[in-house]
Amino acid sequence: MKKVFVLIWSCLICFFSCKKQEVWNIKDYGALDDGKTINTLFIQKAIDDCAKKGGGTVLVDGATYISGTLLLKNNVNLKITEKTVLQGSINPNDYPVVDPFIDATGQFRGQCFIGAIDVDNVAISGKGTINGQGEMFTPANIKKTLSKLNVELIKPDLKGLIAEGGKYVNNNIRLSNRPFLVRMVRSKNVRLKDIHLRQPAAWTLHFFECDGFEVDGIDIHSHANQNNDAIDMDSSINGLVKNVTIDSGDDAICFKSTSPKPTSDIEVYNCNIKSEWGAIKFGTESMGDFKNITIKDCFIHDTKGGGIKILSVDGADINHVLIENIEMKDVEMPIFIRLGERGLTYRDAPKQPVGSINNVVIKNVNAQVSDASKLRLNPTTGFFFTGTQNHKIGRITFENIKVSLPGGGVEEDSKIKVPENETQYPEFTKLGATPAYGLYGRHIESLEMHDVSFSLRNVDKREEIILEDVNM
Repeated sequence: MKKVFVLIWSCLICFFSCKKQEVWNIKDYGALDDGKTINTLFIQKAIDDCAKKGGGTVLVDGATYISGTLLLKNNVNLKITEKTVLQGSINPNDYPVVDPFIDATGQFRGQCFIGAIDVDNVAISGKGTINGQGEMFTPANIKKTLSKLNVELIKPDLKGLIAEGGKYVNNNIRLSNRPFLVRMVRSKNVRLKDIHLRQPAAWTLHFFECDGFEVDGIDIHSHANQNNDAIDMDSSINGLVKNVTIDSGDDAICFKSTSPKPTSDIEVYNCNIKSEWGAIKFGTESMGDFKNITIKDCFIHDTKGGGIKILSVDGADINHVLIENIEMKDVEMPIFIRLGERGLTYRDAPKQPVGSINNVVIKNVNAQVSDASKLRLNPTTGFFFTGTQNHKIGRITFENIKVSLPGGGVEEDSKIKVPENETQYPEFTKLGATPAYGLYGRHIESLEMHDVSFSLRNVDKREEIILEDVNM
């Protein structure tokens, strides 16, 4: 009987001692939630140990933890509990460069707060907050921080990053020292759930060349600095974005391609969006194709830029896009579609031939355009579509769309000649006002419209619809 008891006891000890560890608490590694300690090494060690043991949850629980760049590893879930804040350091030297590139504006990019490079099966979850303190990364504030800390700025090496023969906006390459908040690069099976993303110094959530990603129930507030895009899906495939709330100082949900690889097979639905530039946007960085993308059941409101912008200007073929069941309230221009010939290059990739826009269906849209006093382009237009003289937009279909407009156009506005500006930055404010208040369309192979109506809240002397070089 004694031998049996010893055997059972030994088995129990083995069971509990051999049980796989599932949670790595950063406090066990020395992390302090005092709002001042730089915890980068402690948190990164917890992440590394978690990955080495096969993965699990790295727990961030407490008050406020300060950290520099953290890189997730295979099979790691970074869980930030409710009321816990993971806050970015204000020292720019705490953000080493990872996977650098130069964007369309000529700004050097490559720093981030939370990153994942070439990994599989990673997640950020919990109802806590990731705050980038982006307001501290203006040039003036960076200078103050460096002086206060008595350190010199570590400058990155740009060698090999500038595309040979490439061109950038203003042809000016410059350092930004503004880390992205969350950046996932060439990673598979990435998931963000319920987290609050706050105040990045640049883009908020960036997927680059990722395969398989899901964003569900997150909340983004991004107004601390410049280029504060909310979600950028960049040359990434097989994605799902749902139940997201966004208040962004720049583009909100944006499909990009800063490489020749496509952005494709993505579904976006049930999102609440506020933006100061573009709520749903394709481009402007657009080397790789955009295809098989569905956006539905979204509410767009208080948006100073366009509600829906579909832009191919660097070579992208945009094909098989469905946008449906969209409510817009207080937006500047509901739909802007532009095929252009800008031809920027990124990541030393060769320049692409002019792209195309084809098989785009937009239906079940109810849009209220902002009052004239809030508009940058006045008088405005409901829909503005234009290809170029040598490259027409393909097949575009609109069904069941109602647009309320402020009006205000005078007789002189009906004589406006819209410039071509094929190589210019693709923004409707740069093309200027049009001679139509409802729809101005130009250089389109096939435009189909069913049950599309425009109503005016004030008198407008322009025509409702003007089509030039358009096949119906």
